[in-house]
Amino acid sequence: MTNNQENTFCKLSIQVSLNGLSFCILNTTNNTIVYYHKKSFEKELDPVNLLQKIEEEYNTQPRLKTAVNEVKLCFCNSLFTLVPKKWFKEDAAASYLKFNTKILKTDFVAVDEIENKEMVNVYIPYTNIINYFFEKYGEFEYVHHLSVLLYRFLSFDDHKGIKVYAHNTHKRLDLFIIEDGRLLLCNSFTYSSKEDYLYYLLFVAEQLDLDPKKFKLHLSGDIHKEDDIYKLLQDYIRNIYFLSSETEHEIEEGWNINKSEEYILLNTL
Repeated sequence: MTNNQENTFCKLSIQVSLNGLSFCILNTTNNTIVYYHKKSFEKELDPVNLLQKIEEEYNTQPRLKTAVNEVKLCFCNSLFTLVPKKWFKEDAAASYLKFNTKILKTDFVAVDEIENKEMVNVYIPYTNIINYFFEKYGEFEYVHHLSVLLYRFLSFDDHKGIKVYAHNTHKRLDLFIIEDGRLLLCNSFTYSSKEDYLYYLLFVAEQLDLDPKKFKLHLSGDIHKEDDIYKLLQDYIRNIYFLSSETEHEIEEGWNINKSEEYILLNTL
């Protein structure tokens, strides 16, 4: 390790999904992102093949082998459920999930407490992935992507009225409805076409008696103004905004990060 490296504190954030991987290293000493790498897969993998892809990245990306001081792993999947903190019992964590997803006896159930929001996110991470990173780094922190988004959306200063947040990643729509700072709905949908996307959004709005001409829709993630989904949404929803993709961190020259697409990753730093 060089003298410069000895005087730095580096944090590695990793986003893991069955569709792809993202890696980011932040030098917290000067608040600068010094490494970024993204890998997308042509089709959705299972956790076993996903681990093989992670191993391949570590074998082919020399910067991933450099020493880091802190590691945070973010799991992106739909194997979750939210529970009000006052009703949550840790010894019954698995029972909350069984209504939303199929659970195997061998599945490990994890819990994120949404800081200062009086709710917990119960979810299933990939145990083989956790074991791999534990062997590589020792103790590290992991979190579910919905926990990252929930904390972010519920922490915005402007809570007045109805806000609809739609985060888009790999043909998955994570949808949040918040009224006056209170969460009304949080759900995740898999879509294959722009019509599917519109259907889920309008169906949820109808169930909550929301007028598409009045509520504010905030978009984040893998979506932009030239996207066919955005163009279709404009025909039905009057008030559409893109969440700011700015980051409080500097980005070292040479790393091309799509800040909107990596909204979750950047918010784990």
